[in-house]
Amino acid sequence: MTALATDRPGGRPRIRDFGHALGPLDPGTWNAITDVPGVRVGHTTLCDAEAGPYSGVTAIVPDALHTHGPLRAGRFAGGGHGRFVGATRPVEPGELETPLLLTSTPSAFRVDPPATRLPGRAEPAPIRVDPVFGGIDDMWPSQAGPRPLTAAHVHAALAGASTGPVPQGNVGAGTGACALGYQAGIGTASRRVPTDGGEATVGVLVRADMSGELRLGGQVMRPASLGLPTAGPTREERSCVVVVCTDLPCSTRELTRIAGRGVFALARVGAAFAHGSGDYGMAFSTAPPGAAAPLPSALLDTVFTATMDAVEEAVLDALLAADTVHDPAGHRAYALPHAAVRRALR
Repeated sequence: MTALATDRPGGRPRIRDFGHALGPLDPGTWNAITDVPGVRVGHTTLCDAEAGPYSGVTAIVPDALHTHGPLRAGRFAGGGHGRFVGATRPVEPGELETPLLLTSTPSAFRVDPPATRLPGRAEPAPIRVDPVFGGIDDMWPSQAGPRPLTAAHVHAALAGASTGPVPQGNVGAGTGACALGYQAGIGTASRRVPTDGGEATVGVLVRADMSGELRLGGQVMRPASLGLPTAGPTREERSCVVVVCTDLPCSTRELTRIAGRGVFALARVGAAFAHGSGDYGMAFSTAPPGAAAPLPSALLDTVFTATMDAVEEAVLDALLAADTVHDPAGHRAYALPHAAVRRALR
């Protein structure tokens, strides 16, 4: 079995490489959540085509936790079937106290002790600290037992978290994810937001795992129309997690509304929002958590636009970056053919 900390072969096209720019705002340097200053991302990927585990963990680490303490946060649930642990902390006091971790549902509680190691601290935080982590059921392509992840894998993702470009596709927590009938995984994007005081950034990271039919270029792109089987389990109990962060000084209420826009944006690419789905949005601000004046209405509208455009782009990039998966049980999750994307966007 291979365990990869962060790296992945390069050269994967993103949706912008097909001449398809989403929305009026420009992306940041990396077009990733790491364009928000002080935000780092790390993956640990477990994949073995012979033994069967396709799983992993993704860590989103805001360094502002070390400098500012708990950060303002908000959460939105579009569908409650899923596991999002520690969800009451961003809802009630409106805080994020630890790095945000994404993993598989069966391994969710393996990440609890490592999650409490805050940035800049070698020892665990006090027991009263509430970690936040979300899981998906990635057992469809995995045949190596229900809990392949260990604390060491979580530590590796946290220790390897870095700024700069973020590996996408079926890596980290997205290794066993399928979305809209295709192999999917992790996607990320960002937008620059003009303000009266300069420029702010909105960054998103999406773990795309959802039922529905892909919509692109005004077309519905079903796997069957491309001669491919549909990837993922036949049941529609799927969990998609959208993480949004910004360096704007937002209130908890504003962050909750921003998190909701992240979930709403999934409809643009064809998410079904089925009865058994878990569609979670989490938003946080890296600004110092002092008193924040309400954002002007025009600026908040721009942040909503930035969030929705970036989420749509992140899902498409997750699909484009993914590899086809063949597991020992004969399951096949095919990646979205790039040739079909070119045809749809002509």
